[in-house]
Amino acid sequence: MLLPKDFSSYTRKLMGEELFSQFVEGLDSPSPVSVRLNPFKSAGEVLNPSMNPRPVEWCQHAYYLQKRPPFTMDPLLHSGAYYVQDASSMFIDQVLRNHVTQPVLMLDLCAAPGGKTTAAMSALPEGSVLVANEPMPLRAQILSENVQKYGHPDMVVTQNFPSDYLKTGMEFDVILADVPCSGEGMFRKDEGALREWSVQHVSDSSRLQREIIDAAWSKLRPGGLFIYSTCTFNSKENEENVAWLMEHHDAIPLEIETESKWGITGSLVADFNVPVYRFIPGVSEGEGLFMAVMMKSGESACQSKKNSKTDKRQKRQAKPSMPQYLSSWLKEEKDYSLRTIGDTIHAIPSRWEDYLEKMSSLKVIHAGVRLAKIKGKDHVPHHSLALSLALRRDAFPTCELNYTHAISYLRREAPILPPNTPSGYVLMTYKGHPLGFAKNLGTRSNNLYPQEWKIKSGHDTEEWSLLEPA
Repeated sequence: MLLPKDFSSYTRKLMGEELFSQFVEGLDSPSPVSVRLNPFKSAGEVLNPSMNPRPVEWCQHAYYLQKRPPFTMDPLLHSGAYYVQDASSMFIDQVLRNHVTQPVLMLDLCAAPGGKTTAAMSALPEGSVLVANEPMPLRAQILSENVQKYGHPDMVVTQNFPSDYLKTGMEFDVILADVPCSGEGMFRKDEGALREWSVQHVSDSSRLQREIIDAAWSKLRPGGLFIYSTCTFNSKENEENVAWLMEHHDAIPLEIETESKWGITGSLVADFNVPVYRFIPGVSEGEGLFMAVMMKSGESACQSKKNSKTDKRQKRQAKPSMPQYLSSWLKEEKDYSLRTIGDTIHAIPSRWEDYLEKMSSLKVIHAGVRLAKIKGKDHVPHHSLALSLALRRDAFPTCELNYTHAISYLRREAPILPPNTPSGYVLMTYKGHPLGFAKNLGTRSNNLYPQEWKIKSGHDTEEWSLLEPA
């Protein structure tokens, strides 16, 4: 790989000749392929042995694959049963399992496309709530799609700049700031990152990162965890920003349990002996990543414990009545409150509904479960409901699809339903995993799979799936 001269000169000096040689050799090797199973959807299933899976040792439910299969043509990917993610980014699992032992309110500040978000939700204790934010509209929609496929009802997606959170009355127990960076860690996978790199880009990124840190730090509760992450190698965006955070905000660095065989590198700056964690191609098995974990000084007090009573001043006017049958689509209907956001009825877990009240100044694009889309006087079950862990499966008749028909459905082609299928809304499944809804009109059926999510590839493959019964 032909690296920019300024980058090579700086990085060689930072890493030293031996480490830099390993790094360059790593960049010229293929990127490893790794996946993370959704523990809430993949229980009782194992990976296809033809992929020769090996565990990613710093993340539960995660594996390296020997080769890259045609993921797009696996219906179980679209069901949210697993997520394709670089192994380095999965280190968030190890961080949270090391330091979070009780339910928390967490903010993932720069969350798209959603890999670290869903990995975090898999690692957090039951009862936690995770707010995932992304300021860029297109990226926010991708984030929302991946959160909906993941299916956990204790998640919210917002589309805001970090500074917008200053206007809310919220404080978080954990904040993950996977900040925009110069993208050096993506050189091996993204030629665009290589072309766009410059010394000025590094400097500009560092300034932006400090602005984001400043905005986020004020929303962290005393005793809370701040997780700082980049996908870059230079010290200006990494060690120097950690030092700045310690100096300006009295941040207390925390250690993460690791093993030497993982190949994680510590600080590369002389006399800066703070615990930081670097993933370097050729040394560790994954793409470039930097992560540091810090605690805000003060006594810890998880906000989630203080959510049992609602501040009456924050309560909105009484919500309009909604059809009773909508709640019956949920497993535990008594645990949810229904509210309308735009043209969609959301089911919000009642125990954290207060959080949504505090987000009234933010642009919320997904919360809890998208239950139904309002079309005139009708309420069409939302695709999010089909993929949600909160779905009561017997609320709808089910049509189990074979592989060919599942791919056809995901391409948004007209579904072929068995002759005895009841009229109305039907849940389409593959290997028992919900894929979405169709509407049986008797003489024909309508495919309700989201237009923007459909498989666009016309290429057919042999039947295959990453998961199979244990």
